[in-house]
Amino acid sequence: MKILVFTHRLDLGGTQTNAIELAAAVRDTFGHEVVLFGTPGPAGDLAAARGLRLIPAPSPGRRPSVAMMAALRAVVASEAPDMIHAWDWPQVLDAYFGARVTDDVPLLGTSMSMAVERFLPRAIPMTFGTAELRARAAEVWRSPVALLEPPVDTRANHPGAVDPGEFRRQHGLEDGVPTVVIVSRLSRDMKLAGIRRSIAAVAQLAATRPLRLVVVGDGDAFDELSVEAASVGAGAVVLAGALADPRPAYAAADIVLGMGGSALRAMAFARPVIVLGEQGFSEVFHPGTAEQFLWRGFFGLGDGNVGSDQLRRQLGQLLDDPAARTELGGFGLRTVTERFGVDASASKLEALYRDTLAAAPLPRRALVAEGARCLAVRGATNLIPRRPRGRPSGESVPPTARRRASGRSPSVHPAIGA
Repeated sequence: MKILVFTHRLDLGGTQTNAIELAAAVRDTFGHEVVLFGTPGPAGDLAAARGLRLIPAPSPGRRPSVAMMAALRAVVASEAPDMIHAWDWPQVLDAYFGARVTDDVPLLGTSMSMAVERFLPRAIPMTFGTAELRARAAEVWRSPVALLEPPVDTRANHPGAVDPGEFRRQHGLEDGVPTVVIVSRLSRDMKLAGIRRSIAAVAQLAATRPLRLVVVGDGDAFDELSVEAASVGAGAVVLAGALADPRPAYAAADIVLGMGGSALRAMAFARPVIVLGEQGFSEVFHPGTAEQFLWRGFFGLGDGNVGSDQLRRQLGQLLDDPAARTELGGFGLRTVTERFGVDASASKLEALYRDTLAAAPLPRRALVAEGARCLAVRGATNLIPRRPRGRPSGESVPPTARRRASGRSPSVHPAIGA
């Protein structure tokens, strides 16, 4: 089988890492030929290190993009893939109109968004990154939908995988001074508010104790965050920029703040994690909150209180209890090892590839009609509303989710205290 993996722009981000790691794992485990097609960027070095061939894509503006679709059709003509795997909605739209509708190339789409985009074509099989979103999509999709959670390469990411010494020296991290780490795209979309709350929380805590926050990443909010970091004083907050290999940052951390794949990689290093989200959300990952995160993903929506008090309390409690940090780190490591290993994800993805190829073809008129619906919705309401505190009809609600809905979900591990 030959698979063309159509990736996001190859910036340093979670979706790009997921696409590259799974492409390499599918190739290595099952012997399929896998080729990447994506706009070049720094994550191209990761693809090269994995021995993946990259065909450069243009850098489009608005999506769907006529230029991107034309480039994709040219690649399909020259490479003759058996199917396309498109990661995230811009690539899914371009692949649908540029290859599925026009040339009848089998297409599997993947969304790692924290919502179900209504303008995605429902005439193709899709994967979603959380059980909640997969269930939400299944209510309206006409083709199969599956769960594909962010994978973690536990061979490359584990306690002792790298020596953090050089990273610590480079950023002036002293022994005995607790280090909090964020590894994230510094994007105004989804990321900025949580990082700003983190800086504010560390600023408050650093006024009474030694503490460092290191933010690893780059993006359109870098300059804005640099100003806020500098205002804390005493070098308590450091913006380290993007790292092609962020593992030394995880290894150097005492506590990690983050969401999605970054939270999972931190757990692979046995680090305690506080999951960030939007609208003031923050929550410690521990046995009492694990079920809700495994249902909705490592993200959350708060009550709209965007102050840093809750995050400051959670950080303070973890900083004051080294034994709890060790316990939580071990729990996170077990969770990642048992559920999120890249090998299991690659096996699931390869089965989805086979199912995509074996599926009965849809009439062209059905593909065209679905495309018209996508374009009509694209400029209107873009998202199926989330149900952050419940499941779709027919799904049982996990006990933790019920406790959260009633306001009784614990915010920290019982060993730390409420």
